[in-house]
Amino acid sequence: MTDTVKSIEDMSLNAWPSSQVQYYDGWVLRYSGFYTHRTNCVEQLGVSCLPLAEKIRFCENIYRRWKTPCIFKISPIGDPALDGLLAERGYVIEHHTTVMTASLVNLPAFVSSHPLRIEPRVTPQWIDGLFRLKHMDDPFFRRIVPRMYDAIPMDEIAVSLTEDGCITALGLGILDRDAVGIYAIHVAEHRRRSGIGREIVSTLLREASARGSVRAYLQVVTDNAPAKALYRGCGFREEYCCWYRCKEV
Repeated sequence: MTDTVKSIEDMSLNAWPSSQVQYYDGWVLRYSGFYTHRTNCVEQLGVSCLPLAEKIRFCENIYRRWKTPCIFKISPIGDPALDGLLAERGYVIEHHTTVMTASLVNLPAFVSSHPLRIEPRVTPQWIDGLFRLKHMDDPFFRRIVPRMYDAIPMDEIAVSLTEDGCITALGLGILDRDAVGIYAIHVAEHRRRSGIGREIVSTLLREASARGSVRAYLQVVTDNAPAKALYRGCGFREEYCCWYRCKEV
């Protein structure tokens, strides 16, 4: 395990808080109404003392109480034996993700060709744009997602593009230590492959650099080839992979 991996995993926890959290023998159990796997899973943070099988049973009981599947995030900082043990217990892999990183030192010159709006925090208008771009109509998620964004404890950079009165692209940078995490990059279907996504990401990187960040990280679904190509074009490279083991309990 490298210091880079550990710091990114720590910062991703800060960047995307859960509504409920329990700590258990070096693990953190996260719950947010099953909005995303990332905020509704068990993550390994430190050295464990208890047997893995005992800990898995404990977690299953907690998620059964929360009435959601039991999900474990498998990353390089965890016990390598956990993945195999979960597989034996019937847990299946979901949402394989790749973590990518970039240096913000000596960024190339960049001028956006669109009138991007840059704000220091996520606004209600930004959230409404996120809902539209993700086609999110569920009343439950519309209620809890704004609370999750409000709970982000770090400084932010919110970027959006409005055309004909509607947000057609947006992104979020979350500042932590000497880094910025790139989150929530969304572009309307009819505006994709037009370079707007790259403008959003590049703007976030330059704004973060101006505020003292020297590196950036992001997480992308491993088989999302277009998104990975976009991020490589912005200077990102693959750092490591994570995945989620899931089972109905």
